[in-house]
Amino acid sequence: MSVAGRRKLPLIAAALACAVGLAACGTKQDTLSAATATPFTVLLDFFPNADHAALYSAIDHGDFRAAGLDVQLQAPAEPAEPLKLLAAGKVDMAISYEPELLLARDQGLRLVSVGALVQRPLTSIIALPGSHVTSVADLSGRRVGTAGIPYQAAELQTALIHAGVAPSSVKEANVGFNLIPAMISRQVAATLGGFWNYEAIELRLMHRDPTVIPIDRAGVPGYDELILVVREDEAHTDGESIRAFLQALTRGEHEVRADPSAAAAVLTRANPSLEPKLQLESIRQTLPAAVPADPTKPFGWQEPASWASFASWMYAHRLLAHDPDTGLPPFTNEFLPGQGI
Repeated sequence: MSVAGRRKLPLIAAALACAVGLAACGTKQDTLSAATATPFTVLLDFFPNADHAALYSAIDHGDFRAAGLDVQLQAPAEPAEPLKLLAAGKVDMAISYEPELLLARDQGLRLVSVGALVQRPLTSIIALPGSHVTSVADLSGRRVGTAGIPYQAAELQTALIHAGVAPSSVKEANVGFNLIPAMISRQVAATLGGFWNYEAIELRLMHRDPTVIPIDRAGVPGYDELILVVREDEAHTDGESIRAFLQALTRGEHEVRADPSAAAAVLTRANPSLEPKLQLESIRQTLPAAVPADPTKPFGWQEPASWASFASWMYAHRLLAHDPDTGLPPFTNEFLPGQGI
């Protein structure tokens, strides 16, 4: 679901816990257990939804508890809060987006990503049939709605140039939270900001048959849409808890893959406002994007070349004030199952 769409819906925090065994994963054998579970608070990027299916399955199956962690999931009062609250020490981990982490680090927050929940962009250019937009080239001379986020403007510009369209010929309109209504009312010919695994599915379930162009297929460098972020100092001092968390989360992802319907049921129990059919379809379509392109890499893998490419793109578009190649890397894979041992 888009950042914009997430801001307009009710926020619901949820936490579940029970007990079941945890199997180690990865090329090396990691075994972690504890008689007493350690509290571990994770701040979601928004309300519980299909993007968080592995987290809720790991809780429901007792995987975190078996790894020695009492994981509590919280939803933020505002979507802009997670990284700020994490940096302030209010939570142990936050779910965010790669562009948001790069912006936060550029502003001096000492944070680092330790794993990816979704390994490619979900953000898409979406249009309805009545607009007669079936490609980025069709946006020439048209009006495109975004949520007004700076890097969305840069993504639109990149997509237009890649398609041979003069950016000056396209009018960007900040429609805020109203991406789908703006298209239905024909206020805009298309939007950039909705997710192919949420808004696009929602429109299909409404029999709207949208055109959907993921931005990484329109000239924008690929990036990890959803990431797991901790404080840099915690990465140095609390590696055991981070490693245990990621082992359990890997088990949760396997459970989602084995039974998407059960995972959707867990989600809708956590957030009864969710539409079950939409969540199940979103889980099914997101599963391929939740694992690395390289099958030899563990769940959560973050590709160094991809991070470097996207950070350079942000810097080239003046979204970052500081050269991202200086200082410590914004991510690490060392805590993933089978890594860094």
